[in-house]
Amino acid sequence: MFSKWMKRDPEIDVLVVGSGAAGLTAAILAHDQGSRVLVLECSDKVGGTTAVSGGGIWIPNNHHMHEVGASDSRQEALAYCKAMTMGRADESLVETFIDTAPEMLRYLEEHTPLHFTPLTTPDYHPEERGGKLRGRSVEPAPFAAGRLGAWRDKLRQPSMMSFSMTLQEVFETYQAFYRPWDVPQDLMVERMEQDLVTLGQALAGSLLSAVLEREIPIRLDARAQELIIHDGRVAGVRLDKGEQVLAERAVVLASAGFEWDDDLKSKFITGTVPYPNSPPFNRGDGLKMAMALGADLANMGEVWNYPSIIIPGETYEGRPLSRGIKAERAGPHVIWVNARGQRFVNEAANYNSVGKAFFTMDTSGPNYRNLPAWAVLDQQFRSRYIVGTATPDDPDPDWLPRADSLRGLAEQLGIDPDGLEETVERWNTFVRAGRDRDFGRGDSAFDRYQGDHKAPHPTLGTIEEPPFYSLSLQPGALGTKGGPRTNASAQVLDVEGQPINGLYAAGNVAASITGPSYYGVGSTLGPVMTWGYIAGKAAAGPGD
Repeated sequence: MFSKWMKRDPEIDVLVVGSGAAGLTAAILAHDQGSRVLVLECSDKVGGTTAVSGGGIWIPNNHHMHEVGASDSRQEALAYCKAMTMGRADESLVETFIDTAPEMLRYLEEHTPLHFTPLTTPDYHPEERGGKLRGRSVEPAPFAAGRLGAWRDKLRQPSMMSFSMTLQEVFETYQAFYRPWDVPQDLMVERMEQDLVTLGQALAGSLLSAVLEREIPIRLDARAQELIIHDGRVAGVRLDKGEQVLAERAVVLASAGFEWDDDLKSKFITGTVPYPNSPPFNRGDGLKMAMALGADLANMGEVWNYPSIIIPGETYEGRPLSRGIKAERAGPHVIWVNARGQRFVNEAANYNSVGKAFFTMDTSGPNYRNLPAWAVLDQQFRSRYIVGTATPDDPDPDWLPRADSLRGLAEQLGIDPDGLEETVERWNTFVRAGRDRDFGRGDSAFDRYQGDHKAPHPTLGTIEEPPFYSLSLQPGALGTKGGPRTNASAQVLDVEGQPINGLYAAGNVAASITGPSYYGVGSTLGPVMTWGYIAGKAAAGPGD
């Protein structure tokens, strides 16, 4: 029991810190196990990074795979995941994920408004042992946000204006990254009139609806900054304004990563991520609180890389908007180069792997070899596809450098002109021969899926028609991947490997079970929701 000096709220058994998919899933499960739950959110909106994401979740061996003609097994999923983690994740936790994720998916479909459909996108490395060409990634059906009532305006908005499209429509049906003008306007108007949201908003909104139906209270603008210990266990949190919020049984940390805290980034991650792609409230609060109790840490140098561009004047929550790109990375008629004018990566590979290439160290000095970096494209690209926010019919914007020759473009940007001309000539030779002999772009089924499905080759195209254009590239990040280690019950472990009594963690606040890699579309949300599911059940269980 609590001491008399501690103000105890009799309505709280389990306190959940964070309102993204991990936190809301934990809250739902803890409630359904009979606990009284409170959710704390540091901002004035619900949904966290989930609400601005694509909303897909990667669930191996899920029960929807047959709908797209795919099948899976525990053995295949385990072989694939273990290959991806490269020995840098606890294999027993990987097994826990594979065994629990399908159960989590079924539970949420049976007990919340969520319904999922499978995607035809391949795993990010489908040629690896156990990789699949479709079906492991699923997405939520469009959600009628009006059912949230007074909470409708509290659902976090996307960071970029977008149509109400599903991932399947974006990736394949309309290929909206390449030709957004092909999206049926009447369909979008109909969905807007019905207040149907998709992608991450559909996921966060559906989970929020389930929380509200259970009458689980949510406190906004409640930033937790210190864990309270009583009688040898975590008994609650202290908010930034000094208020104590106590829980009878457990605290679940689900407060995102630390990508917006410059001090933590400088201490732990490789490279620089000046403008992450997540809401700017992910400041490492949960990490700091766990560290103060002696939590063991893992995977701290990793982020969910997401190469991006910054368009002057675009902002989100008062910060420059980091805009992830796809056509400008994987489409025909574009390559990426460094200051030497040299390509340095298979541009069409998954964004997490591509992002790592920015931070190759230059042996000639204390520099990253591939920063700064630029996308270089020609009129063939400009006349076919969207570039940033500019359509082919738009005048060239001021933020899009152009020149009538590659040499002129290079001199304008500070790229070695000879290097760029040689690189483009070499690239064009590869394109005409039908294969990228330097980086294998287009060899993988995933590369080709990323490209333009209507082009002669989805991702290979010459760069030869002036004018030539360039985009300055930024090493963005969807979030960090490191934090306190947990066990298979989502309990936070101390440096001796022992559970910290009463403390659980799920989401980007905790060490990811993916290690340095990315399994496929939804590899952030699949594991974090699974760990939220585990944490909610365990936190509501018998006392330690």
